[in-house]
Amino acid sequence: MTDSPGNVPRIAVDAMGGDEGLAVMLAGVARARRRAAEAQGGEIRFLLVGDEAAIRAGLSAHPNLERHSEIVHAPDVIAGDEKPSQAIRRARTTSMGVAIDCVKQGRAGAAVSSGNTGALMAMAKLSLRTMPGIDRPALAALLPTLGDNDVVMLDLGANTECDAKNLMQFAVMGAAYARTTLDLASPRVALLNIGSEDQKGTGEIRDAAGALRAATHLPMTFTGFVEGDRLSRGEHDVIVCDGFSGNIALKTAEGTARFVGDLLKRAFTSSVRSKLGFLISRPATELLRDHLDPNNHNGAVFLGLNGLVLKSHGSANELGVATAIGNAVKMVRADLARRIAEDLGNFDARAAA
Repeated sequence: MTDSPGNVPRIAVDAMGGDEGLAVMLAGVARARRRAAEAQGGEIRFLLVGDEAAIRAGLSAHPNLERHSEIVHAPDVIAGDEKPSQAIRRARTTSMGVAIDCVKQGRAGAAVSSGNTGALMAMAKLSLRTMPGIDRPALAALLPTLGDNDVVMLDLGANTECDAKNLMQFAVMGAAYARTTLDLASPRVALLNIGSEDQKGTGEIRDAAGALRAATHLPMTFTGFVEGDRLSRGEHDVIVCDGFSGNIALKTAEGTARFVGDLLKRAFTSSVRSKLGFLISRPATELLRDHLDPNNHNGAVFLGLNGLVLKSHGSANELGVATAIGNAVKMVRADLARRIAEDLGNFDARAAA
């Protein structure tokens, strides 16, 4: 039986994926379980997918996790540099492919992997297929802002070229994701553009804006265009773009965050006076570090598939893995796929009328 909001969520975890290895993946799963246990009605069940002997040995460090988990054996692992076309041919024996198949078979409500992004996307799309009414799936993630909540951004690399219909569908999916993850009744949705004026941008972007302005019946508020320098201001809840632009924007934002962190570290260690200054300002710098830490915003999801698959950062630590699993649990409990299907059905019905 598949997961539903009223059942205990079951999450399939690719225990062998990621740069940091099995130990970090299991530590992250254990942390996610502890977080859930501290929340009222927060039980989670896990399918730990990978080499059975290695997983069983690793569980000795997490005795409380073992009774909440089932091991699903998969003898092979997808390499970080493996081509998606090669990975697909080995899907049935790899930890990544078997985790996705657990979702397809209804054994899990979502799959989480820190492995090869291209392989994960290709396997998920081939196995789960796109939802009715969706032309292309999109990769969505949460980014930190100066506002009261994070911002959902999509597409972050699944589709390099998109037409107006694709962008409209991304907006509907992103809004459903924001309502689920950020608990927003009517998320503010904007299109990434080179200017905020109506005449700016490509024809695809302007056509998508026209369709979204007319979609007043959907549970979202279209706010127009947003430029790249306003992404983190907290003025929007969902930012929509093609995967080429989105991936560049994401990598630029991550690089800027690392640049600021390294610059502060260099400044605070340049002299005895600056070191004293660091001690005084340490609470503020710790807050900044936590806010920019990608492990606190981990877990990009492929929206538009007949099932939930989340991509964790390959370099995610224990906290990052737990964050990705926590996001997966929220989506399962909220029945995100059903919400997306309903919103798309309402949009298409109004457009046809």
